[in-house]
Amino acid sequence: MDILQEIVAWKRIEVEHEKALMPPARLYAQVEQIMQQQTSVRSMSQRLRQSDSGIISEFKRKSPSKGWIHQDAHPEDVVTAYERGGACAASILTDGKYFGGCMDFVRAVRPLVDLPLLRKEFIIDEYQLFQAKAIGADAVLLIAADLTKATCAQLVHTAHQLQLEVLLELHGEDELDYACCEADMLGVNNRHLGTFVTDVHHSFAMADRLPEGPVWVSESGIGEPQTVAHLREAGYRGFLMGEHFMRHPDPGAALKQFVTQVEKLVTCRPSPQ
Repeated sequence: MDILQEIVAWKRIEVEHEKALMPPARLYAQVEQIMQQQTSVRSMSQRLRQSDSGIISEFKRKSPSKGWIHQDAHPEDVVTAYERGGACAASILTDGKYFGGCMDFVRAVRPLVDLPLLRKEFIIDEYQLFQAKAIGADAVLLIAADLTKATCAQLVHTAHQLQLEVLLELHGEDELDYACCEADMLGVNNRHLGTFVTDVHHSFAMADRLPEGPVWVSESGIGEPQTVAHLREAGYRGFLMGEHFMRHPDPGAALKQFVTQVEKLVTCRPSPQ
């Protein structure tokens, strides 16, 4: 069993435990109230289209392959600094066992920033989509490798009913048929979730195969502003970065410097779109 299979197996147990603590009917009623009171929606995909940098900065304290990255980091401090530093959106890990996250991180940050917030989680059940809405997320991650195509399509449909955008993560050409699920954004993960080997050239290799329409997002392994500029030339508009900033003593300052460098490069290169 590789690490992705291990995480998904645990996630099925975890979700059933969460349903016992908060019965679905109760959660769904709570979300219905939230939606009735909601007056506006933050669009992560739209902000990526309009940005010169497209940086989705991630709050990530831990990873299964490298252990603790920034154990004492607080989301309220880091994500507000990300917003000041020019992030387009923020991704927040909510998995506790493997990534040191929790849903309370999103709850804590939501009133403090106007950034679109992505709940980054291993979503296998629509219950987790309702959780995402309840804690204040604007978008959710779906991983094709975790789901059948039919389940993926249903989860995308439910997410849209909840006014959540979807970043659908692909790993290889064999998952390109998942693109028909009508996600708002298509992510190419440069880190293989089975082996955790990272290669940013994977995004370039996939660029010729991705369909037009959804916003393309390159995920993981990005460490240089020049790489972002080249990926933008290839058609990408979003760049999910976490570890690069979280290893810095001041993640917000590291992001600000990176965004400034990207924007300088982009203004010197005409956009293909």
